Amino acid sequence: MVDETDAAAAPAAALHALLRARAATLGTAESLTGGLLAGLLTDVPGASATYVGGVVSYATELKQGLLGVPAGLVAEHGVVSAQCAEAMAAGALAATGATWALSTTGVAGPDRQEGHPAGTVFVGVAGPDLVTSVRLALHGERAQVRHETCTRAVSVLTGILEGCAGEEEDLG
Repeated sequence: MVDETDAAAAPAAALHALLRARAATLGTAESLTGGLLAGLLTDVPGASATYVGGVVSYATELKQGLLGVPAGLVAEHGVVSAQCAEAMAAGALAATGATWALSTTGVAGPDRQEGHPAGTVFVGVAGPDLVTSVRLALHGERAQVRHETCTRAVSVLTGILEGCAGEEEDLG
């Protein structure tokens, strides 16, 4: 059996290597992952060279107050949306001063949120001249959705740094 931590560590280490090669840094803003993404990133030896920190904004009020997600955006699109993921990533960029930022928002389950089923996730990315998001449709129990979100978030930024555009996709 493959240890999930080990399986996720290699992509996180590769992301750090890409960031280091570009003299770039990374910040995060997390909702449904509740700090797991920061944990994954900081499990890599030498992570402090590229990871500056992040914000866990589980509550909507923190998304608005700490990350600057506009109340109007939340009212119109909800927190389970591409728009919120993008605003969170932009807010993390501003809050941390990093070169790049990743955000996670969505529904880990077991219940629906804002009409969305469990597994509906958005990963936001902000960086030099870029703010975008990717929609994920994940399956599994709550813990699986949260861990898979982190793995996919790392992959999204890795793809962008390697020159692959982070277009919206359904990776269910």
